[in-house]
Amino acid sequence: MRTFPFLLLLFMITGCKQSTETSSAIDADTQAWWATTTALSSDAMEGRDTGSPGYARAAAIVAERFAAAGLEPLGDNGTWFQDVPMEETTITQATITVGNRPLRFLHEVYAGPNTITPTIDAPLTYCGYCDSTSTRNVKNKIVICHGTSREGLPGNADRLRILTQAGALGVIMITDPGFTVEPPRWPFAYSKRVVLAGAASAQTSILNFRLNAAALEKVIAGSGQHAQELIDLGSAGKPLPTFEVPDRLQAKFTTVQRTINSPNVIGRLPGTDPALANEAIVLTAHLDGYGYGEPVNGDSLYNGTLDDAAYVALMIQLIERQKGKGFKRPLIIAAVTGEEKGLLGSRYLVQHLPVPKENIAANINLDQLRPLFPLEILTVHALDDTSLGADATAVATGMQINVQNDPEPERNLVMRTDHWNFLQADIPAINFVFGFEPGSESERIYRQWYREGYHTPKDDLEQKIDWTAAAKFNEFYYRLVAKVADGETKPTWNAGSKLRPVKVEE
Repeated sequence: MRTFPFLLLLFMITGCKQSTETSSAIDADTQAWWATTTALSSDAMEGRDTGSPGYARAAAIVAERFAAAGLEPLGDNGTWFQDVPMEETTITQATITVGNRPLRFLHEVYAGPNTITPTIDAPLTYCGYCDSTSTRNVKNKIVICHGTSREGLPGNADRLRILTQAGALGVIMITDPGFTVEPPRWPFAYSKRVVLAGAASAQTSILNFRLNAAALEKVIAGSGQHAQELIDLGSAGKPLPTFEVPDRLQAKFTTVQRTINSPNVIGRLPGTDPALANEAIVLTAHLDGYGYGEPVNGDSLYNGTLDDAAYVALMIQLIERQKGKGFKRPLIIAAVTGEEKGLLGSRYLVQHLPVPKENIAANINLDQLRPLFPLEILTVHALDDTSLGADATAVATGMQINVQNDPEPERNLVMRTDHWNFLQADIPAINFVFGFEPGSESERIYRQWYREGYHTPKDDLEQKIDWTAAAKFNEFYYRLVAKVADGETKPTWNAGSKLRPVKVEE
């Protein structure tokens, strides 16, 4: 799988064509990167769901490529694999009705295995945004709330706290179609909860559902209220009424539990400077995807090409370009598992590092990249928190790329990637996503991808790629890794960082 003729043949077979966004020829390095992306996200990998045979096949490919590139295995017992034991619970059957009106699970209503009980029969009430003034009569009821991320209105944690204190039996949160920066996506692929083996139970304090706004009419029928008017008011953050719903919610759930094991794949490229041997730079990207899930337009395979096979492929491309030659500092390269299930593989890795923690200098993570439009702006997560931000800025500036902090912090993207676990462990870390000018064509493409491609079967090898943008980011990554790994000083936290964990004095 490693020789260029194979890569070029695979590239040609899979129809990797030049994007209409650029007239430049696709260079050999980008061809090789995309060929590896193709190998990792083809239908044969079955979407690489955590713990699945498809994931195991993809992990074997990564290990093979690590070995061929001259890395040293850094997994368990001298292997490439760090086994990550997990426990999975799946809702396999769900019947939910309000009155005699069925709600289609995953399409109109969603619940996680840890947010329900096997049978439910309860009255319903609608309480607007579910602040403390609108939830005085909710005891032993399931409360319908309009979910919102608007300042001054309750967030998810606030709603749960308020409703729990008020004695509510549960909550049905209407996913807000007015949250246009990352609109709700239906259907959900499936309902699974995966935790690290031995983790404490995290059953929610009250029942917890999410409701597709398009299904609100079914739920409140007979109340005398108009669903679309309520949705429009809630999406605009305007005052909402409270009222009782005449019909009860009834539900039955079947769940299945199993123990799974899904490995991180870890290798090391030794450094060339003995004085820096204990300042390793960890490179991460997540290998897992969603696998098979609820069909969208007849397609049930969530390939996960850009999320995140393409960036495992980029780590492989980086080390293959080195041809066994190290940087001054050692690199630890980890394709981690379970990111889509809650950053589990990187959490386990940080908890079970293959070298002492004090020998880890930094983490550079790849996730959330989208080479779908020209790379003119790069959003950098934790830009101002560590010296890695200055390194990224210097590299980007030299390539005529502007950098910015996350312009949409309400999405909490900084906490939704694997570098978060390194930050939480007091290790400087950084992550990136393509940025755009508001109102631009790039923004239109970005928003469309989040509506239609993110965590859907459309994130596959057929989507249109801006090859010039892809090559430009790949080059940025190569330069950044070299700058950090060969730098005169190791990465440090910046004074005043709001992300650095507070040390508790013993």
